[in-house]
Amino acid sequence: MSNPRATLAEIAAQCRGDLPLPPGAADAPVFAEPWQAQAFAMAVQLHARGVFTWPQWAQALSQTIAEARVAGDPDDGSNYYQHWVDALERLVLAKGLGTAEQVHRLEHAWEAAAARTPHGQPIELQAQDFTSA
Repeated sequence: MSNPRATLAEIAAQCRGDLPLPPGAADAPVFAEPWQAQAFAMAVQLHARGVFTWPQWAQALSQTIAEARVAGDPDDGSNYYQHWVDALERLVLAKGLGTAEQVHRLEHAWEAAAARTPHGQPIELQAQDFTSA
């Protein structure tokens, strides 16, 4: 599921109701940006591969959101998918799928790739992105 214009009803139909869905009206677009749909899809794929259960996901996301609120997050929904990414990172580290350094290097590699990519073009990682990270 990486359609940034997918509606909640379309996502629910594809996931057969097993997925804890993000907030939103059933017929409204769920994702404002493509990266949000991609983060959503990563969570679905990691669950499908048995990396975590939905209750584990809900706990990680809830904890991430609660910590953000304590840190002053405006809690207006604008950072929801950033919390989603942060919860994914938390689970990747907790499950031993990567180290904090690996996640940090990958984050910087994406930043380097995004910086050189013209707006509207796909971001592609290259070997140089990891050497400068």
